[in-house]
Amino acid sequence: MCGITGIFAPGHDAARLAFFGLYALQHRGQESAGIAVSDGGTIRSHREMGLLSAIFDEEILSGLSGHIATGHTRYSTSGSSVVVNAQPLLETTEIGDFAFAHNGNLTNTDELRDTLSPTTILQATSDSEVLAKLIVESDGPMMERIASIMNRARGAYSVVLCTRDQLFAFRDPWGVRPLCLGTYGEGGFVVASESCALATLGATYVRDIAPGEILQIDKHGLKSIVVPTDEATGLCMFEYIYFARPDSTLNGRAIYMARHEMGKELAKEYPVEADVVMAVPDSAIPGGLGYAQQSGLPFVEGLIKNRYIGRTFISPDPTMRARGVQLKFNPVVENLKDHRVVVVDDSIVRGTTTPRIVQLLRDAGAKEVHVRITSPPIKHPCFLGVDMATYDELIAANYTVDEIRQKIGADTLGYLSLDALIRATGRKREEMCLGCLTGAYPNVPAAHQSRELAV
Repeated sequence: MCGITGIFAPGHDAARLAFFGLYALQHRGQESAGIAVSDGGTIRSHREMGLLSAIFDEEILSGLSGHIATGHTRYSTSGSSVVVNAQPLLETTEIGDFAFAHNGNLTNTDELRDTLSPTTILQATSDSEVLAKLIVESDGPMMERIASIMNRARGAYSVVLCTRDQLFAFRDPWGVRPLCLGTYGEGGFVVASESCALATLGATYVRDIAPGEILQIDKHGLKSIVVPTDEATGLCMFEYIYFARPDSTLNGRAIYMARHEMGKELAKEYPVEADVVMAVPDSAIPGGLGYAQQSGLPFVEGLIKNRYIGRTFISPDPTMRARGVQLKFNPVVENLKDHRVVVVDDSIVRGTTTPRIVQLLRDAGAKEVHVRITSPPIKHPCFLGVDMATYDELIAANYTVDEIRQKIGADTLGYLSLDALIRATGRKREEMCLGCLTGAYPNVPAAHQSRELAV
């Protein structure tokens, strides 16, 4: 996950733009946040644990003057959730200082760490710092340094980096994590994890940054190079299923419409006699509407979400995750009582949330609860930047669909097929990372790519 943004906006307050850009990306990480800004001579930064609204105020933003910025909101996968791992990271080289913000997860961190100078001191415990230190210890102009590490680093990394007078953005050659480019005002540019951040700032979406592409932005404009690779690209499928905001666009496909189509496909594959269709808010709502449209059943609000409770899936503490479900939803009894209910959700990962939701609906008077999931069963962990649990924790890695149905307490359970999921995205199978669904990951060592499942 993680949300990153980069700003190059002469004559504008880059810190404030970065703040609101990150606000649009808060769903991608809730543990820490930071902004680094350059005025052309000095880089200033501020980072803390917590949500953006709790970290930044007018006084702090006023102290971050400049027209170039990079920002980060963190969801930890590599490195513990402590302030030393908050980003952007600040580094110093013989060609100047830079601030570094990373979304993704490296798969060869230990190997890369071993190539660093023996005198290098690592203050954080994340793969992000290793990637930044590789740039510090490389040679040449910044563009050449970035290109050199992209030939060595494996895994997922979308990065924004600002020096005193330039902004850089680059994406791993496999394109696992998203990154897009927009224009802002006259001569300005914005880079962000998702296009919804561009819309929030009033920037104009231009395109997605290509896998393996490096952008250099400065007073002379934009320069782009692509680091060549013979390996296939692999955008994370979970961006379409869950991570990205529904008002974002990935590779020309609106996330909302992709999820709506997933729901329609699900209704074709798993119809059922029922009275109403509902969705678990918020990411499953487009899928629920699609299911209702295809099935001809009325769509109702079955659960009201407390907007001040964070996403339970990305809470780093299992105890908080379990407690969060009870705090997060209230049932609308009038829409559920004495009804046969189809409840659409985007995924079942550990299987701790869904049973509580099913029980909430039964307690509200639902006669039957038919669970429909707009993704195939998640059977494998993620090695590329998603906290997707271990094999032992993944319910679909250890139980059949019918056993899962019994465990969650549903009358019926249906998962979307892989082929239907791919059709809904509008992309080709070979263009996606389907590792958590199939066990085959791009650029991940073969030793990680398979495990004899319990079923």
